[in-house]
Amino acid sequence: MARTHLAPSIFRALLQQRLASRKSRRLARGVTLVEVLIVVAIIAMVAGSVTVFALPKYKESQITAAGTGARVVRTAVQQWQLSNNEYGVCPTISQLVQDKQLDSGQSTDDPWGQPFTISCNDDEVVVASNGPDKKPGTSDDIVIPKGAAVSSR
Repeated sequence: MARTHLAPSIFRALLQQRLASRKSRRLARGVTLVEVLIVVAIIAMVAGSVTVFALPKYKESQITAAGTGARVVRTAVQQWQLSNNEYGVCPTISQLVQDKQLDSGQSTDDPWGQPFTISCNDDEVVVASNGPDKKPGTSDDIVIPKGAAVSSR
């Protein structure tokens, strides 16, 4: 009698062990190709939406940086004119760096990699960037002070 009573409990234990073994094998198997593709598609959608929102902000920041850089160059030109007592004379960017009016570690180009244009008329200093299209005389040019006319040097 004891023997028949033990058989179902041993059978039950073996069955539970086998089920546990199947579960562990299923968990250890890893991920399928479909699961990986779903995750990659979700990441691509998130990256695409971030790009849609970030790109206009990046372009705005380039325009702001160009205006700030032009103001720095204009101030350096005005200080150079004051210290050299040469009003109406425009120094070059390299002269401003050499005379320590501009920091040599600072970028002297606009955010699009083009040099700033400096023009001096009597007491007015105008610094301009050709803007994103890199062409002079277009509507996207950044001119400091605003509204000033840029004359070619």
